[in-house]
Amino acid sequence: MHKTTPAALQRPQVARLLWGQALVIVIAVLLAGVMKGSGAALSALCGGLVCLLPNLFFAWRSLRVTGARYAQAMVKAFYQAEAGKFGLTAVLFAFFFIAVPPSNPALFFCAYVAAMAVRWLGPWLVKRTPYTRT
Repeated sequence: MHKTTPAALQRPQVARLLWGQALVIVIAVLLAGVMKGSGAALSALCGGLVCLLPNLFFAWRSLRVTGARYAQAMVKAFYQAEAGKFGLTAVLFAFFFIAVPPSNPALFFCAYVAAMAVRWLGPWLVKRTPYTRT
């Protein structure tokens, strides 16, 4: 029986979660485009990107440091990543409403919420390495 020490634990695999969000965004864009046209598809794309881009930033910043030895650095990286994600979300909302005003705000927010809802599937999408192996 081989046991994994806390320092040897691997970081969670969040790529599935991010790919899931990207897939939901593509579906929202396609549905909006077919039902309402290209302007609505662009609105859905922008709304989805407002959710996905900050999550990509968070994953990149928070998962750079791992290992029990670096617990303080991990906590610091997590808080910095969360603050950056919040700021980036606010900037992207402002940017998309100023630079690319959505032709369909309802679809913009629907795509944003749909992409955000993928996080509820996190426990099933994110694979965790077991603490012990038998």
